[in-house]
Amino acid sequence: MTDYILIRKSRNILSSILHAVLNILLGVGSIVITVISGSWILGVILVAISKWRIFAVRPYYWLTNIKSSLVDIIVGTSFVLIAYCSGTTVLPIHYILAALYTLWLIILKPRSSETAAEMQSLAAVFLGTTATVLVSASLNSLVIVIACFIIGYASARHVLVQSDDNDFAMVTRICGLISAEIAWLCHSWLIVYSFGNTGIIVPQLSIILTIFAFVFDRVYKSIIVHDGRLKKNDIIVPVIFSLFVIIMLAVWFSKPIFDV
Repeated sequence: MTDYILIRKSRNILSSILHAVLNILLGVGSIVITVISGSWILGVILVAISKWRIFAVRPYYWLTNIKSSLVDIIVGTSFVLIAYCSGTTVLPIHYILAALYTLWLIILKPRSSETAAEMQSLAAVFLGTTATVLVSASLNSLVIVIACFIIGYASARHVLVQSDDNDFAMVTRICGLISAEIAWLCHSWLIVYSFGNTGIIVPQLSIILTIFAFVFDRVYKSIIVHDGRLKKNDIIVPVIFSLFVIIMLAVWFSKPIFDV
């Protein structure tokens, strides 16, 4: 019996190490292959292959699995697209992207607590919107509107699926619609902040939508906890903080190095 337990533990340790190694290879490899090839296709293919479990069941469950994995798909694809938009010349941003994607895969993604779900959701909004702006800035506004709807929907669903409210489908669609509306309003003037020669680029829209997702989550949870009533004490601090940040962006930080 003791030998069996030792063998079982050694197998679990070996499995954990192998899982970590594969995640490191995915996190680093998807960025490296994107930079080397100068194309986002191979990197996205690697991300898609890593989600093979979605289709390892009967087709009836595919849509449900896709919805459940949307946040992870958005984050992985966004890392690849941001790396692609940063060019084929190796810059600090490429090292940062590889490190952050690896940390996402090994540390943040496996966690299932409420706080972790919120962090995962906000990461999907920020990274997804950043990638969307960089890729579609010169395209028709419909592209960024649809993309931001999906991002808003996925991020809201990722958090609310863990709540006590079983009827959250409409709320997730509303969050997606509001995100799409904000994206449409901002599309005519997509401000992008650039940080020297690091290659780091942060669209203003990413900051605004991340703040909106944060406040939306706080408001909805307050309503759920208090049986449909919104308690001002629960939301006044995050709302004031969010408004302060947005006003600062609009008044003092609306003259970046360049705008799209």
